[in-house]
Amino acid sequence: MNRLDRRPPPNGAADVDYLDGEFRVRKPGAFVVCAATGAQIPLDRLTYWNVDRQEAYASPDAKILRMKQLGQIK
Repeated sequence: MNRLDRRPPPNGAADVDYLDGEFRVRKPGAFVVCAATGAQIPLDRLTYWNVDRQEAYASPDAKILRMKQLGQIK
């Protein structure tokens, strides 16, 4: 879909593959869920994710929070 396409975006969560430097939408949706906070992240604002864990994060602080939740840092 491009900018000029006037169809409304699909509702609900998208299914996304997180790749190095980009992501691929497998199932269209309006957002993904932050793994640390549960916040809904619109796809056009998705900036932070972990390729190995296949998780999205709402912000750098959310990424740090997730690492704390997993016991990777104190």
